[in-house]
Amino acid sequence: MSESTSVWNTYRTRFLVRARQLTEPLAFTDPLGREHRGSPGDYLVQSSEGLLRIAQREIFEDVYVVMERETERETTRKTTHAAPKSVFRSPSSEHIRAAPAAGNMHI
Repeated sequence: MSESTSVWNTYRTRFLVRARQLTEPLAFTDPLGREHRGSPGDYLVQSSEGLLRIAQREIFEDVYVVMERETERETTRKTTHAAPKSVFRSPSSEHIRAAPAAGNMHI
């Protein structure tokens, strides 16, 4: 996976998700064959089942509230000397590729 995204943070609504805000266009096809496209500012969202999707910034920031930032997890890990357990699996990058910069991308 390229550096097209920022760090993973944990968010919640009724469900916990992890998300990274995109810093460059991103497109990928998920395991179900659905194509996803995002622009800088949008969010790459990982469900607890490990599925990835892209959420438009306006919608994501209206629905989700950050619970834990990556830097907070790193600080906790260093002070407790133990990695916290997570329900999230690391996403596979086999379907993810950088998107061309041209064009207006919407989901």
